[in-house]
Amino acid sequence: MAGVLEGVRVLDLTTVLLGPWAAQTLGDMGADVIKVETPAGDLMRQLGPRNSDDMGSVHLGLNRNKRSVVIDLKRAQGRDVLLTLGETADVMLHNLRPSVARKLSIEYGDLQSVNPDIIYCAACGFRAGGPYENKPAYDDVIQGACGLADLQSSISGEPRYVPSAAADKITAMAVVSAITGALFHRERHGGGQSIEVPMYETMVSFLMVEHLYGQSFEPPKGPSGYPRVLSPHRRPFATKDGFLSVLPYSDDNWVSLFTVAKRTDLLADPRFENAASRLAHIGDAYKILGEILCAKTSAQWLEILDAANIPVMPVNSTDDLLGEPQLASSEFWKLIDHPTEGRLRMTDPPVSFSKSPSGIWRAPPHLGEHSVEVLREAGYSRAQIEAFETAGAIGVYRS
Repeated sequence: MAGVLEGVRVLDLTTVLLGPWAAQTLGDMGADVIKVETPAGDLMRQLGPRNSDDMGSVHLGLNRNKRSVVIDLKRAQGRDVLLTLGETADVMLHNLRPSVARKLSIEYGDLQSVNPDIIYCAACGFRAGGPYENKPAYDDVIQGACGLADLQSSISGEPRYVPSAAADKITAMAVVSAITGALFHRERHGGGQSIEVPMYETMVSFLMVEHLYGQSFEPPKGPSGYPRVLSPHRRPFATKDGFLSVLPYSDDNWVSLFTVAKRTDLLADPRFENAASRLAHIGDAYKILGEILCAKTSAQWLEILDAANIPVMPVNSTDDLLGEPQLASSEFWKLIDHPTEGRLRMTDPPVSFSKSPSGIWRAPPHLGEHSVEVLREAGYSRAQIEAFETAGAIGVYRS
């Protein structure tokens, strides 16, 4: 069975993390993703352990289910080749600043002129029209600008970045959502369109769902910031021999907790009567929860809380995940044999489709591995391709 996006061709001009992960997700769903790289290649190819110079571990995690083509867009012949590929593409995705796309003459109008049905998606740092439109943007910069780093101050006492490329990956999911929505619109109504997915505005929207809080009203009914998740007491709780993630959430959860912990004296405490009163006294609620959990081992509490239907999970390290029972039983970790890199471990596409499942169709490519193949499909002769390579307009992988 093929993926839901079988037959959709994507030109992926993105680099680093946001765009490549979004394009890989489209590839997981069956799209034919052509990764268009400069002669130097995506920087991610150089990061992490590797067996080959251009196949660093970070690249391996971002670029499966793609074919790699090297095109020098600074050369007129290279731009012409891209436009030729654009004639039969369904989607073009890039993360260039507007000024750079303009300088290279690969804006929406340029692609639309050769393919009116193309969906053109720009994953940028900031929404066009604002003072930051052409500022460079990376994950750390956006984490700081959108408020995410400052939110950590409630715990650490100073701004801190989340130890994951959260802004990149959250925005990548917005890119996938936008592109699939535009494909659906084209299917129903015809015609392509231009999409802009800005990191900054996407992350502000993401964070302010709960953190707009009192500022949801005009005039405000209080400051921004959702108190429960800003509480310094919100953390993995210590047990006798480790840590657990525990979140009694509903009224029934708290009644069950106090009952199994033999703290029925707290059942009549007005601070914990309902969700609103607990939120008003969230520090007290989490402090008492911490006191309760330190009385037994993690294994004891897992058994007790699971039986009481109270949400609880171990605190896993990233290494723990490789042998975690849920992931093992669901066959989440996939091992593939790469023709040059040996055996590789990858995550399974997490979303399940009953009729058209996602999958790992292609191993991550070497730089320019599919240049000849893709250009031949576009109608170029071998002589033309060799001439392009000689002129430096394209690059070809040589094993």
